[in-house]
Amino acid sequence: MTTGTSAKREAAEGIAARLRAAGHTALLAGGCVRDLLLGVEPKDYDVATSARPEEVMALFPRTVTVGARFGVVLVVEGEVATEVATFRSDGAYSDGRRPDEVRYTTDPREDAERRDFTINGMMLDPAQTGVDAVLDAVGGRADLSAGVVRAIGDAGLRFREDRLRMLRAVRFAARLGFTMETGTMAAIRAEAAEIAVVSRERVRDELTRMLTEGAARRAFELLHETGLLRHVLPEVERMRGVEQPPQFHPEGDVWDHTMMMLEGLTAGCSATLAWGVLLHDVGKPATFMPPLGEGDRIRFHGHVEVGVRVATEICERLRMSNDETAQVAALVENHMRFRDVPHMKESTLKRFLRLERFEEHLELHRLDCVSSHGKLDNYEFARAARERVPEAEIRPVLLVTGRELIAAGYKPGRRFAEMLRVAEDAQLEGRVATTEDAMRLIREQFS
Repeated sequence: MTTGTSAKREAAEGIAARLRAAGHTALLAGGCVRDLLLGVEPKDYDVATSARPEEVMALFPRTVTVGARFGVVLVVEGEVATEVATFRSDGAYSDGRRPDEVRYTTDPREDAERRDFTINGMMLDPAQTGVDAVLDAVGGRADLSAGVVRAIGDAGLRFREDRLRMLRAVRFAARLGFTMETGTMAAIRAEAAEIAVVSRERVRDELTRMLTEGAARRAFELLHETGLLRHVLPEVERMRGVEQPPQFHPEGDVWDHTMMMLEGLTAGCSATLAWGVLLHDVGKPATFMPPLGEGDRIRFHGHVEVGVRVATEICERLRMSNDETAQVAALVENHMRFRDVPHMKESTLKRFLRLERFEEHLELHRLDCVSSHGKLDNYEFARAARERVPEAEIRPVLLVTGRELIAAGYKPGRRFAEMLRVAEDAQLEGRVATTEDAMRLIREQFS
């Protein structure tokens, strides 16, 4: 069985049918119901049931307990794993993340009332069709039709139960193009500072989803409007109001420019590209220099170097992997180099073109251009060069390595790196084609 969405739906409906045959209530629940009603194919399907975890495990041969304390079991069939959760009501949330205790129930309405947002609180009986198939105890269908994200019940209580719900509210509103219900927005503003109790990994994952689901600009505008941005990414909040030279940035300040670039990100883009776009100018607020006199302009001396440091600190704070951190930092570090590509030496250009995941550097530069002056000459130059130059010329097998230098009698030391670079430059530029030619060049320059 494949893991495609149709297979996932088939698996979930089959699980629900088996639970019903055993005398239990079983419904599709949560986001999959919302997406089905919107005419969107869900990425995953969840089942909610009156069966207790031990009863679920007894019915299916392959199960994994992923949250037995909260009544959640994974049922595995073929390559598809389906989350099956027992109807429950929750007790107090003392840690702002999970309930201290849960009480199982056989009433799906009680289960719906403990969920986060009305549009996620609906359930669907796959054994029925038409209006009667949807169980809506929280007004989710009306809010779905109106395009509203509304917390179920007391919004403040919902966010005190799980602080991450504040970020989820922003993400759903942005991704679906919905508005935030007034009381829900007010509750987020009142509780925004408490987002600090949420683990950095959970915050990172929500922010990454916002950046890569195709509505990054709206998401970050909402993060600002709700007051969350200053608590999760104060470095990005500081971009607001930082003016730029109008001759290069007629679109506005650093925030306006960054928001325009975020708007250009497509759904499904890589996380590192998205974070690179968000943080490429994060060094500008700290390096802003106003015009020093008539004829001068706003400058940001050293903003790239500062940006690399700040971006790295953000990635590490959010506990991104070393690979992700390195790529985001590289995107920030190299985004200004495109202005020099028409004038680079051939060896310098080839080294530039062989940056890891160069396509991300290229796309960041394109977005940078179309979100400011609109000139794409250097983008086209670099893109054409990357397509024109064979991979073997960009990353050739080196004619000279440390082994050849040692064999020639050179002792390892500070000059080794310089010798190797001279040899590689000559190779990349086509001035030498054999190891003998490269070694002759080294002897001439380092005799």
